[in-house]
Amino acid sequence: MNTTEYLSIIENIKREINAAQYRAALHVNADMLLLYYDIGCVINEHKTWGSKFIDNLAADIRLAFPKSKGYSVRNLKYMAKFAETYPEREFVQQVVAQIPWGHNIVILDKVNNLEERKWYIKNSAQNGWSRNVLVHQIESSLYQRQVLAEKVSNFENRLPSPQSELAAQTMKDP
Repeated sequence: MNTTEYLSIIENIKREINAAQYRAALHVNADMLLLYYDIGCVINEHKTWGSKFIDNLAADIRLAFPKSKGYSVRNLKYMAKFAETYPEREFVQQVVAQIPWGHNIVILDKVNNLEERKWYIKNSAQNGWSRNVLVHQIESSLYQRQVLAEKVSNFENRLPSPQSELAAQTMKDP
């Protein structure tokens, strides 16, 4: 059974399993974020009921789903902020759902500008940043160093390739 063909089949199957598991995790994450968004919309619609509304909601969810996590008062407030920050469900579904909830909370807390938020979301998804790496990138102002530096430099147009890359990287380095 250790023929080259058999080993190749095993490797292909393992790749397919890994890909399916990854797609399933992304789908679960997207569904969870849309649920959180919908809960946040409901909370925002009933803000006038007072501050105890969220406390009671958290307690009632905990009673109905005792084994579920993620429905604390604090997290419900984040859901409301999440829905308020991103008023378009389609944007949440297509862009924000690409990263985990914890990443979204970090971005909500640390980044105020919508374009900057989009940039960090996109780069988190593309580069597979952990939450700690995302926090570090935000705190080290990576957006300002990369995006804004690209807008003001013309190194690639004026310098030969090795020097233009070095000059651009020098500008990005804090």
